[in-house]
Amino acid sequence: MSIAVETAPAPVTFTEGAVKELFKLKDQQEIGEDFGLRVGVEGGGCSGMNYILGFDHKKDGDQEFMIDGIKVYMHKAHGLYLAGMQIDFQDGLNARGFTFNNPNAASTCGCGTSFSV
Repeated sequence: MSIAVETAPAPVTFTEGAVKELFKLKDQQEIGEDFGLRVGVEGGGCSGMNYILGFDHKKDGDQEFMIDGIKVYMHKAHGLYLAGMQIDFQDGLNARGFTFNNPNAASTCGCGTSFSV
């Protein structure tokens, strides 16, 4: 039995810094090959929706993409909110962590992890 991987263009992209940090986290936390990076949204936060970013198992309704060598899982319904989004990793004095540049967000909160459409 083969597992299909989406051949359509991935709805999100990663900067070089994000890719490096994701591989580093995966190695440090000894995350197995049966996990992929879940990218998605959930209700909540100051602006109405929060981003989901973390390693997880594939679930029913997920699409699977290979982006820069990283297996990515995304629920089909979340593509509407995330299409064209770029995920970056900042490691500076003013900010440290993953940031989301989402062209679909009508507004974002000050922390950058919550948005509205």
